[in-house]
Amino acid sequence: MNKDNISALLTAVGVVALIVGFAIYFNNPGLNKSSLGNSNGQVMTSDGNSENSISNVKLSIDKSQFRKAPEFKGITSYINTNQTKLSDLNGKVVLVDFWTYSCINCIRTLPYLVDWNQKYSDKGLVIVGVHSPEFEFEKNIDNVKQAVARFGIKYPVLLDNDHETWNAFQNSYWPRKYLVDSDGFIRYDHIGEGGYAETENAIKSLLAERSNQQGLEISNLNQTKLNVPGAPSVDFNQIKTPELYFGYQFARAQLGNIQGFNPEKTVNYTIPRSNLEPNVIYLQGLWKNNPDSMELVGSNGKIMLAYSAKSINIVAGGKGEATVKEDGKDNQTNNTIKGNDVDAEGRLPVDGQRLYNIADHTNYGNHQIEIAARGPGFKVYTFTFG
Repeated sequence: MNKDNISALLTAVGVVALIVGFAIYFNNPGLNKSSLGNSNGQVMTSDGNSENSISNVKLSIDKSQFRKAPEFKGITSYINTNQTKLSDLNGKVVLVDFWTYSCINCIRTLPYLVDWNQKYSDKGLVIVGVHSPEFEFEKNIDNVKQAVARFGIKYPVLLDNDHETWNAFQNSYWPRKYLVDSDGFIRYDHIGEGGYAETENAIKSLLAERSNQQGLEISNLNQTKLNVPGAPSVDFNQIKTPELYFGYQFARAQLGNIQGFNPEKTVNYTIPRSNLEPNVIYLQGLWKNNPDSMELVGSNGKIMLAYSAKSINIVAGGKGEATVKEDGKDNQTNNTIKGNDVDAEGRLPVDGQRLYNIADHTNYGNHQIEIAARGPGFKVYTFTFG
């Protein structure tokens, strides 16, 4: 062979080797690490490319590296649906949302879920809310039904009271969203709040992929509306106080009272006269220490907290009512910091076991809340912040 022929042959061999190498890499799950979603929340195909628009959807995707979504297990009750299996939804794109109704992080995501259900349910999307409770009272179907109605949820909600579906998905967080494609593979996974635009793009990509596979016509998938009505804006970098639990079983920090937690005992708590330590709960009065809550046993009790955030909520229930003071002022109608669940007289009527917004400021900052509770049976579970 002359020099030109040898060069041509070597070039051809090199090209073939390169093609074979890429083929092995992109079809080997052990080498190609792309799986659920990348750091930008985009749906990933088996060739490592992200799908941002319907024009990029692949007609043929090797899904061997993706995990099959497990079946719903141990469901105790159903809301907005009859008995539902994930296998019954084969051929649809399914958004599985793990939530619980008194969780503020879950509540803030619900306007987006309601919006997606309205926009995409007729295009092949099915949202399934898997309600996996944190507290015992969240297992009560009547409580969950009231919450579903209050939040305007029309999609199916499954009560996972024993966390069997939670465990089947190997989940550890509220909220958490899994997107399951029309073949039953988990293609996207988002933990916590935020990432709404990325999640919606993932929904649209999988709906477009489904339409191509099934030969369907689908339109208006490139319209993403980010200004969802009722969706709050939260700057987590400015919230300096973590969620605080009242139950000794869940508490991550000790009480500010010298008496501390006393499991299953009733304790007469007193608040020290010195300045309150930030981000620490203080109690006054006769309270029973329950695993998940503090329960007022005496006729009057007080809760005080110095915190740093823009808004503050409590999860409460039982009997009685409370009066709320913020920074030494009654939270009445003419007070701009009054919470949504505080009435015109600055009182907090407890009408069920749920989350109550008790103060809402214009800006983030340091504040002190005082809750004067009245009536034996008043229970408080947690403080949360926004």
